[in-house]
Amino acid sequence: MTTTTNFLRLSATRALPLLCLFAACSASAITSGDPAKGKAVYAQRCTACHSIEYNGTGPAHGGLLGRKAGTVPNYAYSSALKASSITWSDETLDKWLSDPEKFIPGQKMWITVPDPAERQDIIAYLRTQTRK
Repeated sequence: MTTTTNFLRLSATRALPLLCLFAACSASAITSGDPAKGKAVYAQRCTACHSIEYNGTGPAHGGLLGRKAGTVPNYAYSSALKASSITWSDETLDKWLSDPEKFIPGQKMWITVPDPAERQDIIAYLRTQTRK
């Protein structure tokens, strides 16, 4: 083996644990959040338009995670949301709550949740409402 090959092999061996650590930290940042805090934030910020159980001004949120956007029966979605290929996940909800119009231009929601911790708490709460 050449010196270059040995160097690359050694560098890759040392880099792998760092890459795994980075991936774990990135995943935990998205999946963190406190469902109890999220329930309170959801009640404060979301329930004027949304419910877990029924459609209101906004669609019902029960079973949201894993569902394709724009598919709750008997809700009048924007054509932009219905045409999107989004499936709701921790990552897509985080982007949506951060800036819905930037994420899906032409949608109807005008509320944002600028605080990343609040977004993660809301997502953690909605995750508990998906498992029911």
